[in-house]
Amino acid sequence: MDPKVTESDPPSYRNGITKVLQYGEFTATGNRKVRYAVSLTERDLTIQKITSTPAGRSKVVFNLRDCVGCRAFSAVDNADAGAYFSVYFYPFKRRWMSSGVARQRVEQCFRVALFQDPRANLEEAEKWAGTIRESSVRQQHLRNRVLYSEVHRPCGVMLLVNPHSGKGQALSLFTGHVQRMLNEAGIPHTLVITERQNHARELVREADLSKWGALVIMSGDGLLFEVVNGLMEREDWEKAIQTPLGILPGGSGNALAASIHHYSGAQPVSSEELLVSCGFLLCKGLVSRMDLASVHLGSSPSNPTRLFSFLSLAWGFVADVDVESEKYRHVGAARFTMGTLVRLASLRVYKGRLAYLPVDEVDGEEDGQSPVSLEEMTSMSPQHQPPSSAFCSSTLLCRPLKDSPCQNAAHHTFRNSNNAFKAKKREPMSANATLTGPPDSLLVPLDQPVPSDWVVVPEEDYVLMLAMYQSHLAKDLYVAPDSTLDDGLIHLIYVRAGISRMALLRLFLAMEKGTHLANNCPHLVYTRVRALRLEPYSSKGVITVDGEVVEYGPVQAQVHGGIARLITR
Repeated sequence: MDPKVTESDPPSYRNGITKVLQYGEFTATGNRKVRYAVSLTERDLTIQKITSTPAGRSKVVFNLRDCVGCRAFSAVDNADAGAYFSVYFYPFKRRWMSSGVARQRVEQCFRVALFQDPRANLEEAEKWAGTIRESSVRQQHLRNRVLYSEVHRPCGVMLLVNPHSGKGQALSLFTGHVQRMLNEAGIPHTLVITERQNHARELVREADLSKWGALVIMSGDGLLFEVVNGLMEREDWEKAIQTPLGILPGGSGNALAASIHHYSGAQPVSSEELLVSCGFLLCKGLVSRMDLASVHLGSSPSNPTRLFSFLSLAWGFVADVDVESEKYRHVGAARFTMGTLVRLASLRVYKGRLAYLPVDEVDGEEDGQSPVSLEEMTSMSPQHQPPSSAFCSSTLLCRPLKDSPCQNAAHHTFRNSNNAFKAKKREPMSANATLTGPPDSLLVPLDQPVPSDWVVVPEEDYVLMLAMYQSHLAKDLYVAPDSTLDDGLIHLIYVRAGISRMALLRLFLAMEKGTHLANNCPHLVYTRVRALRLEPYSSKGVITVDGEVVEYGPVQAQVHGGIARLITR
């Protein structure tokens, strides 16, 4: 049955509060005898089945924050004068076979047949589709003191897929989930399948980035590592690194994908549910700032190699597991569990010297800072951009948490220890003419002692050292619970030698829920720093940056707050 009424001047308010933007009565696409009253407000789309008895009327309300897009289209059958519009939602719904909630796809499609003229019906359907899209876009938020901005979608996105990542299913996951979501959101995209290692790095280093609104990576964290470093190797790196980056989990670790899902406030998920969550964030197209760390490798102090890292720097147990578990790649994310058990069976001790620049107790406080839009940020160089600020509280992030149960094994452990000592101060490292990117003002050359305001850890025997800039090291390893995308901090964790295998296993099990810092493990140390240096003494070992093996030897790093852009929420 065709709709009877479409109110051109609907009631101003429904339920006494919410303004109704559009109201109409439409038939279902599969059964024209079923009619629905559809009401659009600034925040919701309400759908109510129309029946002769009030008891039979069912109402469903969809929040426009969960809407990724809406499209209008003509009937396939030329004899059908009606037009249609479909709305695509990804609300949180309870899982069918397990507890908790996850985003799940819901499509609502309606037939518009107000006129005999098919073109008039299509115009009405397009009016609905346009208003729904506009209302959905307006559901933006002010978070982290930055006004989020939409990706400039008309330019489209370059989507790079590594077909060999994870279990080798990245391409099929793209066609099975992501491609449909992008089409629903009306996001034009060009698919690029990487062919070899560093293919993406070379591609973005030479690409005309003005053609793209964003670069989206579907793989593990390794492909994003290539893209970030390719951008930072460009002569126009300062502008290039502001290109919004998107991440879709298609690998084994998927640490950044798990982190941005966590930052969105959603419950932990895995596998395809994590992919849908990140796909939803990509379709919403909201951009925020992300820290990068500059990492110097020092086999040749006169000509250091510099990399840029978005995730982690690891040495010892974690790095060994990451590398040695490659042989189990065919089992997907379970490779890390298998690698952990194997390495626990033959636990190693690693010798070296660790030093770091602690966060100053008053550093980073920005009370009264006014909001800044992405357009304003991108018009400024990183040196003039406003400092990062976590939405919870800059004071919370930068001052020792005196009442925290994990603090007794964290910040004060060595900073206030009588055994800690200070080294001689040296001039900051000057920018190497052959290195692109921002100058590392907190670092001195690796062949010189660290500055006097650094803390040098007296112990030299370790089980692991891990520097994190995101919350997750893998989808089920919640390593840095206090981390945010642009807090301007390195979250430094190390475990001293002497820990038992069972205690280390308990520590990693606690990392699944992020409770490891509160279990008062005497061998675990956690502190927030701006820069660090590691000098391994052991002749053999592994160092990884964002999960990628790098040259073994002295290494140092400093964080650069908010210089990259990431599609998140």
